[in-house]
This record gives sequence, C-alpha cells and structure tokens, in this order.
Amino acid sequence: MERIAKESRTTKETNIEITFNIDGSGKAELKTGIGFFDHMLDGFTRHGFFDLTAICEGDLEVDCHHSIEDVGIVLGTAIKNALGDKKGIRRFGSCILPMDETLVLCAIDLSGRPYFAFEGEFEHDRVGEMDTEMVREFFYAISYAAGMNLHIRMMAGKNDHHKTEAVFKAFGRALDEASSIDPRVTDILSTKGSL
Repeated sequence: MERIAKESRTTKETNIEITFNIDGSGKAELKTGIGFFDHMLDGFTRHGFFDLTAICEGDLEVDCHHSIEDVGIVLGTAIKNALGDKKGIRRFGSCILPMDETLVLCAIDLSGRPYFAFEGEFEHDRVGEMDTEMVREFFYAISYAAGMNLHIRMMAGKNDHHKTEAVFKAFGRALDEASSIDPRVTDILSTKGSL
C-alpha cells in the first residue's frame, strides 16, 4: 500500500500544492519563494527519508507569514492522509539531534489528538528571508492539521541557522520513526483500538 498524499489549498494569500510520500528516499522539489525555508524543508525531507514536492505562490510582498503557515497546514494534512488508518505504525518517535553548538529534542505521538509544545528562543528576527518566529508557527500548523502531539525543545544553541536547521532535521527523524511500520504491531497501537 502506497502511503502518499497529494493536497492543495488556495486562498487570497497563497496557492499551495504538496505531494508527500512517507516511504520515500529523501527527494525534494521545493519552490516556496523563501530560500531558507526551502533549505529547511529539504533537511526535513532528506533526514526523514520522505519524498516531498511543495510548490507555494504566496503574498511575499507582505511577508513570509502566510506562505510558511499555510505550507504547514497543507503539509500537516498530507501527513495525516498519507498515514491512512495508521495500522502497524510505531506511533511514537523522538530524536535528540546535535548540530555544532546546538542540541534539539523533538518527540511525536501520532495520536490523532493535536497538541504542540515549543521551548526555545532565537537571537535574531530572521534567517535569510524567513522570520524566526515562523518556526513555531509552522510546526504549530503541522501539529494541528496532522492531529499529532508534537514537542520541540531547543536544549542548547546560539546560532539561529543551526537551531532552525536542527529543529527541522530532528522533526524529520522523529516523524520517520513514528510513521514507520513495525511488524510487531499487527493492528492499531492503542488501547482504544483507533488513532
């Protein structure tokens, strides 16, 4: 069974098309108009061994907010739909990822119940053309659209590029673990019988 989802969303602020393959090989085609954001999505894709196409036409003449938040919404929806009934998945995933002076923790429960917790501060307002406050907004949008419990904690770090990149890579690694099929899980890994 292919675990692939194609999603799109059009508003007055953005026009987005995303294809997400959980069981990919780390290939990405990214055109959001925000170079640093594309770089972060590429890290997420490569380190999670997903395949991701993300095309966004957004109102970048305003700022990057709508584009990044809406990509989070559409990507979260694609993750949810690609997972299907979640039969056989490990459900939980976590990663503690170092990047130079930075250390980031990411933990996921694909429970179907959205919850988002984020701890971390940035030194500057932006990296490249991406506002650093959008890191929190992006992952909030993913967690609620995907119905996942997502915890992100920056445990150490000074360089905002390193901190942001470590967050995206750790998220990819944790999601890869949580979404992977475990042959010991013969149904749904929940006492409720569904996720």
